[in-house]
Amino acid sequence: MNTRLPLALATPLLIALALFGLMGGGQRQGAERLQAMPALFIAAGLLIARAASYGRHRQRLLRAVKELESGPP
Repeated sequence: MNTRLPLALATPLLIALALFGLMGGGQRQGAERLQAMPALFIAAGLLIARAASYGRHRQRLLRAVKELESGPP
């Protein structure tokens, strides 16, 4: 089993839980619903950071492959 799988699932589940709390899926009413906002912002930030990290990693790999191809035979 992949050791990163629980972390990969944690962010989308945190977003789902925050949206559930924000929409009033439980006993929360009025201003109490806003308590779910920090979890939503943190999860969204984690997703954005992961996407940016993934893009940088792919660029480094592509650059390394191009350097190997253009190097001396």
